[in-house]
Amino acid sequence: MVRVRFQHLLKAALLAAFALFFMKLHLTGEISNYINPKYEIMSIIASWVFFLLFLIQLFRIWGRDDIHIDCSPACSHSHNGGTIKFIHYAIILFPLVTGFALPPTTLGASIAVNKGSILPHAGLMETHDEVISNENYMNEEEYNRKLASLEQAGLINMSSDMYSSYHGEMISNPEAFAGRKIKLSAFVYKEQGLEKQQFILARFLITHCIADASVLGLLTEFKQMPELKEDSWVELEGTIEVTTIHGQVLPVIKASDWRIIDEPIDPYVYPVLVKIV
Repeated sequence: MVRVRFQHLLKAALLAAFALFFMKLHLTGEISNYINPKYEIMSIIASWVFFLLFLIQLFRIWGRDDIHIDCSPACSHSHNGGTIKFIHYAIILFPLVTGFALPPTTLGASIAVNKGSILPHAGLMETHDEVISNENYMNEEEYNRKLASLEQAGLINMSSDMYSSYHGEMISNPEAFAGRKIKLSAFVYKEQGLEKQQFILARFLITHCIADASVLGLLTEFKQMPELKEDSWVELEGTIEVTTIHGQVLPVIKASDWRIIDEPIDPYVYPVLVKIV
């Protein structure tokens, strides 16, 4: 007897839901809240793969079920897999339910604090080598020109495309930038141990997706206590000076002019891709 196979129907519904979810992210532009733009094509391909699998699954919904009338102790199939299957489906449903029900949020101050302080602590000094996952679509000449401007420009403009590269240079050799002017846009957060007039201005670096997000923060000092709330976005100009905290030399921006701005459409920054031609 031909009947509807419920499990195949459920699988088809899940595949369709995943395809719709990916399409929704791309149509609304929300995909940028989850992954590095370099993976957007792969994400689009994934949505079409889900849709293709959904079409294939449609043909499996109706058919004849093989029913075991007489089961013996030697029967090979399981009769007690209902709980396990429920757990499997619950795990698959979780990202769909949260994805459709909860709006995407931008990583902010609370995540930055949990990711770890940019300030060193006494007795706990770590160094991290930054490996640039070159994916920002620049040729070698353009990248070298922009990197050279970091040493020559009267005003260091922390543009989104070079943010991670400029930040890495300043953190690794802060003395070389002492006395230089700088302009940047970033969100504000506070860390333990900072003075009242000191904040961290930071951007999140997304190498692949938000799961590997890292904080690119710069210590910033104002002349007096500013009225800034965490997660506020500011556009700031100032002068780079050098400070030492627990034996580690760090750049510190002495703010001279700043204003509160709206959060950018794309608040994240990404590593640079140098195309060698």
